This record gives sequence, structure tokens and C-alpha cells, in this order.
Amino acid sequence: MTVAFALTGIHKQYPQFTLSDISLSLPHGQIMGLVGVNGAGKTTLLRILTGLVRADRGDVRVLGLRMPEDQVAVKADTGFASEDMRLYKSQTLRWHMDLIAAIYPGWDENYARDLLRRFDLKSDQSIGGFSHGQRVKALLLLCFARRPRLLLLDEPTTGLDPVARSEVLEVLSDVLRDETRSVLFSSHNTHDVEQLADSISFLHQGRLIASQDKERFLDDWRRIVCFGDYTPEWPEIAAARRNGSVLELKVRDFCGELPARLAAHGLTVQSVDPMRLEDIFVTTVRAGAPA
Repeated sequence: MTVAFALTGIHKQYPQFTLSDISLSLPHGQIMGLVGVNGAGKTTLLRILTGLVRADRGDVRVLGLRMPEDQVAVKADTGFASEDMRLYKSQTLRWHMDLIAAIYPGWDENYARDLLRRFDLKSDQSIGGFSHGQRVKALLLLCFARRPRLLLLDEPTTGLDPVARSEVLEVLSDVLRDETRSVLFSSHNTHDVEQLADSISFLHQGRLIASQDKERFLDDWRRIVCFGDYTPEWPEIAAARRNGSVLELKVRDFCGELPARLAAHGLTVQSVDPMRLEDIFVTTVRAGAPA
């Protein structure tokens, strides 16, 4: 299996933050959602992949090349978009499009025009007159129309209104249908990740606390509500909350035999329900253990 990138034993130390012992890879042609609260280390990790930040130790390989030594070749086929990137306010979007087209031979003008229409952007308008949502969409247009093999997107939907967010997610869905391209996007919006990603990685306080296929995440976790006095302290129970005789359990690695085990200890199981990704993430972080 070929991979779009592979990180092994990555460590980056800052005065107030440490990205510690990150090992992570993305299979070619897949999309990975990187989930974490603000300050978890998502941007640092993406910037290491782009060569904008150099890891203190560890091995970084992107598109089969070693970083940062081969970053010129990597950047030619990698698209990076971050919410803190800035365009020239005095120049038009068309000026930016022509600039990118002159630098990157993979620029697809027909696709760029299609994105102009879908994002409802005017190429002859100066960037300074764009709203925040329009600037984000313009930046993504410049990134997508290059047709890079690897897309690295740092919080691509942050600050967008519902309509703009829907438009961006729709285009991202289209990108994902192209199996020759790979995508890593960070977000604290678990709904976007759950909607788009093939696999999901949880990052918290600079550490990777979970990473696996999205469907396995959703299949493995359950919320169980029971009645009774017994409160089990079993390894698969990540969280337990009691309200009188009502006991709510958040369970990882759920198996069909668990309700019977609970019943054997005098608990009456009222319901067994799937959990949303946001609930899984919050429970994992609070439990302080891998999912």
C-alpha cells in the first residue's frame, strides 16, 4: 500500500507547547480528518508536512520524498490552505489566479472557472472587497485548481456562514471522488469530519490519542443507559455517569455480549445507542486513554 505521507516519531518543542511522538500515515487516495481543540497541535503538524516547520526529531516523508530535504519537489505537488494565510488585498482574484497558473504547470483553468461559478466569486473583484467567507473560498480555489496530489487543509470551514460552508464541503466531496488525490484536513468541527473523512485522528495536547478508520470508530462505540445500583469499572467503559438509579455508560470496543454482562450484575439495560463522533472525541479526551 502506497501512502501520501508518513510521520514517524515526530517531536517538536516550543516554549509553551510540545508536539510529542507523532506517528501517522495516510494511504494514497484517502481523506483523513484531524480532530482537536484549538491549541492541540493540528497546525504545527500540517506545517511540518509542508516544510514550513522543521521537526526536532523524527522522520517525515511526503509523496515518497523526505522532508524537509526534498520540500521543493514536494511543494510542487502539494496544496496547502490555512485560515491565517493572506492574499494581496489590492489585487484581483484574477491576478492571483494568473500568478498561480504561471508558477504551477498543473493549473486547471476550466476547473478554476467552475469553482468561480460554484463559489459565486467574481474574478475581477479586488480581494480587499471580499468578505471573510469569500476570501476563504478564493484561497481554496487557488489551492484546488492546481490539482495537487496531496491537499493539506487547516480548518478550511472555520468562520464560514452555513451557505459558504456547504459550498466548500460540496467541493471537497468532489475532490474526494478523485482517487488519485489524498487529503488531510484539520478541524474542531466533528460534523464536517464525520461527513467527509475515510479515517479520523484525534490530537490532544500535542499527542495523538486515537487514529483509525471512521466506520470502525462509529461501530466500536456505544452509549448504554441502564437502571440499577451497580457501577462497573471495566476496561471498555470509558465513562460512567450516574443520576439516581439511572446509569449512563460510554463504551469503547463494544461487543454484543456486554448487555448480558451488565444484566448479570443486576443492571437493567434500557437502551444501547450509537455515538456521534463529537461525543466519542470528548469522551476519549476526558478519559485520557486511547480510543
